[in-house]
Amino acid sequence: MFGSSKRHVFKPTAYGTTRRSRRIPRWLVLMLTGVVLGAGGLLFLQKSYGPQRLTVEQSEQLHYDLNSLNMDKQRLQSELNHQTRELADAKARLASQEKQLAQARETVETQKKDILMFAAAMPPDPRGTSPGIRAASFHNQDGQLVYDVLLMQDEKKASRFAGNAEMIVAGTYSNGRAGNINLPPIDLSLERYTQLSGQADMPQGFRPRQVAIKIRSEGSPKVVATRTLIVQR
Repeated sequence: MFGSSKRHVFKPTAYGTTRRSRRIPRWLVLMLTGVVLGAGGLLFLQKSYGPQRLTVEQSEQLHYDLNSLNMDKQRLQSELNHQTRELADAKARLASQEKQLAQARETVETQKKDILMFAAAMPPDPRGTSPGIRAASFHNQDGQLVYDVLLMQDEKKASRFAGNAEMIVAGTYSNGRAGNINLPPIDLSLERYTQLSGQADMPQGFRPRQVAIKIRSEGSPKVVATRTLIVQR
């Protein structure tokens, strides 16, 4: 009668079963949230700052451009190889020409020495003049007078001589009449020697017999050297 009026609530024993509410672990929520945020951030960075993905047309155009560049590269390489071979050939030709030039110079030097030796051995002009007419040859050839004249100065005379050479051809016509033909003066300039070679047309029926050569200084009518030679048959 003095007991409490509160009712005792039934509590299950340790061996009894009860239904509890299931809740998602906090660590799993945090992990999933981080995964979602990381994936979103990655997509955002790729979209905003990463390389853009190509469309099909852009990809095909890129392949076409790459193929064109490869073809251009091959063409330029081929041209480079061709130019390289041409350059090598040009260098070889240049080396050969330089060798030939050196040989030609040696030959010229040898010929100069030979000419000077022959010049020293040439007999002087009979009149003893300088320049003098050291040698000459004349002959007929098909109605022309072919001539070859050697003029020389003394070895001690170093100054250049400038003037002209006049040739007067004496001969006979087919009717027996004698006549003279004055050839146009030939300008000349020499230090040690010079050679006058050529041919001159003769009148029809005219046969040259001898030629008188007269040398004059430039601007002066005075004859400084003269010689008469026979025309060879």
